[in-house]
Amino acid sequence: MNIGIMPAKMRTTVMKLEVVVIPVSNADDAKRFYNGLGWREDADFAFDDGFRVIQFTPPGSSTSIIFGKGVTSAPPGSATGLYLIVSDLEAARQDLLRRGVMVTEAFHGGSDRHVGVDAAYLFGTVRVSGYDPGRRSYLSLASFNDPDGNGWFLQEVTERLPGRVEGDAAFTSRMELASALRRAAAAHDEHEAKTRHYDVNWPDWYADYIVNEQVGKRQ
Repeated sequence: MNIGIMPAKMRTTVMKLEVVVIPVSNADDAKRFYNGLGWREDADFAFDDGFRVIQFTPPGSSTSIIFGKGVTSAPPGSATGLYLIVSDLEAARQDLLRRGVMVTEAFHGGSDRHVGVDAAYLFGTVRVSGYDPGRRSYLSLASFNDPDGNGWFLQEVTERLPGRVEGDAAFTSRMELASALRRAAAAHDEHEAKTRHYDVNWPDWYADYIVNEQVGKRQ
């Protein structure tokens, strides 16, 4: 009898999500909409047989969207539950409103007889107006649609779940870094109030707080 020996730790193949397909009815209308969001246009390829593929990438995202003509057989507008992660939900909402996008007010999950508060939010079964009462990470959202009705969520994430992010903190915009600094400043004020003395090492405290927050470690 042969007994196989499994390696102590199997190497996992790196798989990076590259694109998400968005079904649209009119490629030009969709292109104008996503251009209007300020997203980066990466490609617009048209072929003699009528096939056309257009690619856009949201600011700071490593994943892009593609749409066009002949790209997918899915009904236009059938893409739902597309999440855009932001560090400041209100700032993101105001940016979209300035661009003429109809975006909802902030909302969070409610509860019903069948699911709990967080589950209701995660699956969209109950919406309660306003931010999550504790302004907890992941639990405050807003939503908007593209011209075909493809549905997008803005999800405020300020502190990642443990193990979700590897390495040190990284920021994709000035606004995201500024938001992290404001949260660190507020937390440091509480820290000094508890210790009742001025923290001369506040830069180190800020740095530790921001990195730990992003990689999911409690301060």
